[in-house]
Amino acid sequence: MNTQQLIEACQQEWNGYIEHDFVHQLADGTLQHEVFLHYLKQDFLFLKQYTRAYALAIYKAKSLSQMRNALPSLHNLLDSEIGHHIEFCEKWGISEQEMEAETEDFGTVAYTRYVLDTGNAGDLVDLYAALAPCAIGYGVIGDNLAKRDTTKLEGNPYRSWLEMYSGEEFQQGVVKCIENLDQLIADIPLESARGKELIEVFRTATRMEIAFWEQGYNSIR
Repeated sequence: MNTQQLIEACQQEWNGYIEHDFVHQLADGTLQHEVFLHYLKQDFLFLKQYTRAYALAIYKAKSLSQMRNALPSLHNLLDSEIGHHIEFCEKWGISEQEMEAETEDFGTVAYTRYVLDTGNAGDLVDLYAALAPCAIGYGVIGDNLAKRDTTKLEGNPYRSWLEMYSGEEFQQGVVKCIENLDQLIADIPLESARGKELIEVFRTATRMEIAFWEQGYNSIR
């Protein structure tokens, strides 16, 4: 099996994730600021746990090669993606200290602990299957929106978000993530019991991504 087959096995959930209203409203700049700020603060907390999951990947690795494969994502999270959130929030008057003090929403807790629990209970493949919807999906979203005529950049308050996830650095990281996962699952038949387990891990994490978009809207209801 490969990553594309994982996505196709969960196509309904995947489409609900990458084509969510939240995504389209980011692209045209109509997303309510309060919704985005809630998302941004929760994503900061999410990324801290997500970084720990990549550290767990190093612990779970059985070879130096596998350990090295986790390092680029770990560095990107610590040096780039989390930094972007801090800079973005500072522009809107929210400090790093305030984000650190923010309470994790239920969706944030559920998603991050699911990823970590899956990695702790299973092996490296289970962990990467749980990490993949976020790691790959944001790249797909960024690339899709960059290619669409309906995406508005000029005057869009979310332009830097759009440009980060469509940017070359992030896109290269997505390619490496796919290559790594493809290598790990290449010998697992899609219809095998193990293959079906991994599909369900991927599906659950994708559903968690949808819920993560939704909790931004729920915060103002």
